[in-house]
Amino acid sequence: MADSPRHAAGGRTVDLRVATYNIHRSRGLDRRTRPERIAAVLATIDPDIVALQEVVGPGLAGPGHAEQLGAALGMGWVMAPTRELGRHQFGNVVLSRYPIREHAQIDLSWKTCEPRGSQRVAIDLGSETCLQVYNVHLGTALLERRYQAPRLASWIQDRRVASPKIVLGDFNEWGRGLVADVLAEGMESVDLYPHLKRRRTYPGFFPLLHLDHIYYLGDIEIRRVQLPRTRLALVASDHLPLVADVRIRL
Repeated sequence: MADSPRHAAGGRTVDLRVATYNIHRSRGLDRRTRPERIAAVLATIDPDIVALQEVVGPGLAGPGHAEQLGAALGMGWVMAPTRELGRHQFGNVVLSRYPIREHAQIDLSWKTCEPRGSQRVAIDLGSETCLQVYNVHLGTALLERRYQAPRLASWIQDRRVASPKIVLGDFNEWGRGLVADVLAEGMESVDLYPHLKRRRTYPGFFPLLHLDHIYYLGDIEIRRVQLPRTRLALVASDHLPLVADVRIRL
């Protein structure tokens, strides 16, 4: 919670728990659509900021899962839809315990592939400088990511937007590929090896691939990384959440 020692700012630093989680429309590996399970997984993690991908948002058919998750967790949220799904918005969502001051998004869609994008959310941590959180969901095809990688990197590294910056998301890249090489030119990547024995995030019940990643730019210290493997997390989505405790000097 906001008054926890983990969140208390000391001098000009603040400790945060951030997470990235592809929730697969809140549809679990048992083929049941249950956003309350996603909320329960996130409640156990107790994050300050969460980047979600594949989220059903509001639409003509009524409220969606984004609103339900925000209400269940007591967090504000902002959505960057990429397309419609069943008369609902569908895309990326950032949840935050801290005030959201600004929001922008970029279209990364390529040819006839599924629409993709990224969002940037400025989080007010009680300092003159906001934390810039980027939520990313890239395509599954190699040529698609070859198109997306330089555009994403240019957007993130725009010097008109001040650091610190954290980039979270599903990059659909399980090895050291093009996206990682492009982003590594201007950012640090969270190395999972010192923190985790099991580093694969997809598919949830029997993970074979490491698709979800965290990058950062600015004075940020990675203090701990977790990959929750509770019974609920293993079935709630086809991805596992990736969690990092960070200390940010503002």
